[in-house]
Amino acid sequence: MPVQHVSSDSKRNVESCDPVWTALRAEAEAAMQAEPALGSFIFATVLSHHRLEDAVCHRLARRLDNADVDVHLISQRFLQVLEKRPELGAVIRADLAAVRDRDPACQRFLEPLLFFKGFHALTAHRFAHELWLLGHRDFAYFLQSLGSQFFGVDIHPAAHFGKGIMLDHATGFVVGETAVIGDNCSFLHSVTLGGSGKETGDRHPKIGNNVLVGAGAKILGNISVGNCSRVAAGSVVLASVPHNTTVAGVPAKVVGPAGCSEPSRNMDQGLTPEDCGCGSKADGGA
Repeated sequence: MPVQHVSSDSKRNVESCDPVWTALRAEAEAAMQAEPALGSFIFATVLSHHRLEDAVCHRLARRLDNADVDVHLISQRFLQVLEKRPELGAVIRADLAAVRDRDPACQRFLEPLLFFKGFHALTAHRFAHELWLLGHRDFAYFLQSLGSQFFGVDIHPAAHFGKGIMLDHATGFVVGETAVIGDNCSFLHSVTLGGSGKETGDRHPKIGNNVLVGAGAKILGNISVGNCSRVAAGSVVLASVPHNTTVAGVPAKVVGPAGCSEPSRNMDQGLTPEDCGCGSKADGGA
């Protein structure tokens, strides 16, 4: 068969295909029509930019506006991080999609970008984490302190998060230095991933993939929470949690299986397997 050559225009069209950004711009245009009083804000945040990364940097820098460092310098530092870590754009899209998929109060990509401090706090941490890895530790700590001040969230810059994370409400979310969080996890407010005692070194929890952690749960020490597990609201977890299980109580104990393959997407916090279906919002789930 003859080799088919793809034109450079076609290549550019494929490369520029960004369904999240396309949907977000359409949502912004509709929002401007519905709420003219917010028109200049929505235009400046979304429609004046050519890509999602620029819109995120703009919005986040303004949410972190403070008297110590000029907002434009903060935005510039975010863009510098993206130049060195362009893969961060895909992670931010996965986080946006996670909120859109899992939060029944979220009907558009526009809402977390403009308003949801859980998404803002997580994104601020992602920039702080990359700056930490790049050796800019004072600026990373500065972003951590701003995140605590403005969002009520305190995440050490060294803590590692996978992609597709949702912080629902986020207020009171605390994560220690050596914590590691896998992909596609969901956390409600007032969750602590902390240490136990005054030990140094690797001392914080390791959370697997697809884990749901309920409001007010405390997971303490260098322990693991297995993939596709659930931690019930208000639990205090002091020992490692097996894969595919639900734990509850103070101290937390295994109360049964997780009940579905993706607890973090289902967002069901019932304690019995029968309470936990596995649908997403799109197919009638939570």
